[in-house]
Amino acid sequence: MSNPAKPRRFDVPCTVEIEQTPESLHAYVTPEGVEIGPGDRVLVHGAPSRIGYGERVTLQCHATVTRAGMLGRFWAHVSGLLSLVELYEVGFEPKECT
Repeated sequence: MSNPAKPRRFDVPCTVEIEQTPESLHAYVTPEGVEIGPGDRVLVHGAPSRIGYGERVTLQCHATVTRAGMLGRFWAHVSGLLSLVELYEVGFEPKECT
């Protein structure tokens, strides 16, 4: 049952950091004043889709946060656990002797 006092979808300011250098290739988004939970979606508005090689950009944007329902949170948790188990299976398989 959803709480009408808490909106399911809302806009927040966020900080976007994008780097494409020999040391790092990453894009981080930090929504301000809100905690993101399992299954929640964050859509960033106004961030560049690419930057030049050797550049690092930090800028302020807005993001739309869509909260997951109970089923979405449960599914995110279960699929995360299954992905972790898959990593264990790959990591501990015996080597084939040739």
